[in-house]
Amino acid sequence: MESPTQTAVLALAGEIDLHESAQVRQRLEPVLAQKPGRLLIDLTAVSYMDSSGLAVLIEAFQRIQPQGGVLALCGLQPAVQDIFEIARLDQVFKIYPNRAAALAD
Repeated sequence: MESPTQTAVLALAGEIDLHESAQVRQRLEPVLAQKPGRLLIDLTAVSYMDSSGLAVLIEAFQRIQPQGGVLALCGLQPAVQDIFEIARLDQVFKIYPNRAAALAD
């Protein structure tokens, strides 16, 4: 059994839209299967995200939460941050300015 404080980090890049969200889901699957105590998704290199990308992150959040895990995000670019605020997901996800701040918490 993994330590409940173990943090898995997954860095994403590019535009996460309808065409890319399936690949993001595939990258998340093995990480979620390990049941990390904490999953940090680094979005520093993500320039755009649409509703399908948001849906993938919400699914991951819904999978990790019942097992006592935490899903956090970091490094949101202004355009991506705006999407989270419009959808009010900034109130759902724990969001950090960068990876260092997230790992220090």
